[in-house]
Amino acid sequence: MPWNSDSCAAGETSRQRPAPPRRPPTPAGRHRRGINLAELDSGNDRPLGIANAHPPHSSPSRRRQWAGLLLPEHRVTVDLTPDPAVAELAARTAEFVRTVVLPVEQRVGGIVHSGGPVRQELQDAAREAGLLSPQVSPSYGGHGLDARGQALVFEQAGYALLGPLAMNCAAPDEGNMHLLEVVADDMQRERFLRPLAEGRVRSCFAMTEPAPGAGSDPRALATTATKVPGGWSITGHKWFISGARGAAFSICMARTSGSPGDAGGATMFLLDMDTPGVTYVRDIDTMDQGIFAGHSELRFDGAFVPDDCILGEVDKGFEYAQVRLAPARLTHCMRWLGAASHAHDLAMRHATNRRAFGSRLADLGMAQQHLADNEIDLETSRAMVMRCAWELDQDSNSAESARLSSIAKVFVSEAVNRVVDRSLQLCGALGASEDILVARYLRDARAFRIYDGSSETHRWALARRAVRRATRQQESAG
Repeated sequence: MPWNSDSCAAGETSRQRPAPPRRPPTPAGRHRRGINLAELDSGNDRPLGIANAHPPHSSPSRRRQWAGLLLPEHRVTVDLTPDPAVAELAARTAEFVRTVVLPVEQRVGGIVHSGGPVRQELQDAAREAGLLSPQVSPSYGGHGLDARGQALVFEQAGYALLGPLAMNCAAPDEGNMHLLEVVADDMQRERFLRPLAEGRVRSCFAMTEPAPGAGSDPRALATTATKVPGGWSITGHKWFISGARGAAFSICMARTSGSPGDAGGATMFLLDMDTPGVTYVRDIDTMDQGIFAGHSELRFDGAFVPDDCILGEVDKGFEYAQVRLAPARLTHCMRWLGAASHAHDLAMRHATNRRAFGSRLADLGMAQQHLADNEIDLETSRAMVMRCAWELDQDSNSAESARLSSIAKVFVSEAVNRVVDRSLQLCGALGASEDILVARYLRDARAFRIYDGSSETHRWALARRAVRRATRQQESAG
């Protein structure tokens, strides 16, 4: 989960409308060009998909299989019929998280980086249940979920803070696995992707730097990689690198040409973290405890990387970042929707059992407003995630994918915070305690509005797109 240190309404359903034909997969090498963190977008095409926006434990009316959803802007039909295999996988995930993960989460106080033995215990259980790394292709032990399939399964995994860690679909490893599947060569996949997908190692993504280095603006990248015999020498300063402590390797962004501020010249390197010249400066204490091993400050002082550990091609790092960031933003939304749903369930349980002023808390008007607003935020967020996931599955390089991923990141991150905050308020003093962990969910969810592009960065990018579009329309009208 790379930090940025700076700061649907359903249409008419039709049982007669046929499902749309699948588009051919987008070639892995094509990526929309862009630089701003909020505009670095892409995805990938995977064989197994689902488009049911509702969790498997919903009521029968919510589990109905929609034939399609008309989107007036594009005059296309979004198929929302679930793939039975993914529906079954989501149901198994829900059962696993509730029976295996939640008791462990309560035991460790909801702190994700509670130690290696906890991670090992949970991942062993997920492996035995056939739920480890469901997002990767079957050749690496997963189920090959596409974006819509991930939307359903990841929400169920996120119902517990430790659920994504247990299933090896947590940040930053999940995003790194996706990037390696798309960009890495065969040797790199075997050396780096396979052990990562199997849960044998962890990884990190090293891009963010202290000011004036890369943050909201990746063009400010200051870490350099200088060509030396047989490879490259990396020198620079990184911080808020999630999961760095104990990671086997990092995907390190360094400048191989140009100067800070230039729109190109970045390269991705697969850097073993025990390489001489890599120094852990400190673990940064943050309000969230939702990333295994937390967030670290690092220095690279002439760390050597061989030529065969360049990820992709030299000077194309910003292009490859597009492969990772848009899907990673959306998978954050999916996982956090699960946590918000859990907080809402806890609040609902408390409100329907707690009596006050002669009635149940749930029968009082102010409490009902909180509960209703939670329902609205959760369902709107699910629809938004599914809409963006569908777009990524059709054409991960489209301008619409970029626009929708920014919209989803802003809305869902803020909606999740609203839901968890209301849930804590409804639970009163119990919500502020460690007995039900809603307060832990709130502390961890707050950072979601910052990492992978702050709300302000995305709003700025969205406004720029809208203004450009309006300007072109005015000029065309003459």
